[in-house]
Amino acid sequence: MAIPQTPSLRLDGRRALVTGAGRGIGLGAAAALAAAGAEVTLVARTSGEIAAAAAEIGNGAKAETLDVSDLGAVAAFFADRAPFHILVNNAGTNRPKPMWEVSEDDYDAVLDLNLKSAFFVAQACVKRMIDSGTRGSLIHMGSQMGHVGGPNRSLYCASKWALEGMNKAMALDLAPHGIRSNTIAPTFIETPLTKPFFEDEAFKASVLSKIKLGRIGQVEDLMGAVLFLASDASALMTGTSLIVDGGWTAE
Repeated sequence: MAIPQTPSLRLDGRRALVTGAGRGIGLGAAAALAAAGAEVTLVARTSGEIAAAAAEIGNGAKAETLDVSDLGAVAAFFADRAPFHILVNNAGTNRPKPMWEVSEDDYDAVLDLNLKSAFFVAQACVKRMIDSGTRGSLIHMGSQMGHVGGPNRSLYCASKWALEGMNKAMALDLAPHGIRSNTIAPTFIETPLTKPFFEDEAFKASVLSKIKLGRIGQVEDLMGAVLFLASDASALMTGTSLIVDGGWTAE
């Protein structure tokens, strides 16, 4: 009897890039990929945090300073390097406020980083992949707010819903080249950026009322999802979203 073999979660011999990798979700993604054997490059606008993170992660992890909103620098960054097999498109921001208080500067800050930069980072990455015949996986860090709405989240929802559409179209373009594209859509995750919000007990209670598993998400809750989408275990998945939300979007 021929017993099916479980696809490997190992990433030995593969090169991975994680943007916004200095802390929080990006740091967790980089650590997960490196632990699975990938050669990981951590990217952020400032060098201090990612240099320390790369040293702590070990396993050949490297730190590179790059502002992903500088599209000329993005193009040059990828042109000068061997193609990556894995991209975790994680850099992002948020300016939560009622929609009537949103300024043009707020709009540009959120949409330019969360969507425009994500698009052109992915484009620069896949150009090198296609030119070299490199197959691989793009993982865009979306949000449950790319599947539902939320108060004070008009810009964030706009960017993350757009990211979901971008992901589906990219998956169709890239499938003939053996490049997959998927999103991870987390609920509220406790990170250095979000932790101060949870000090507001009313806000924390409102979040917990929506998360049916009854707790705030942790970075570790996303590390397995990143590893899964990066590896051969998800070889037939493209153009979809892995929602890690504790049940928020189930009702």
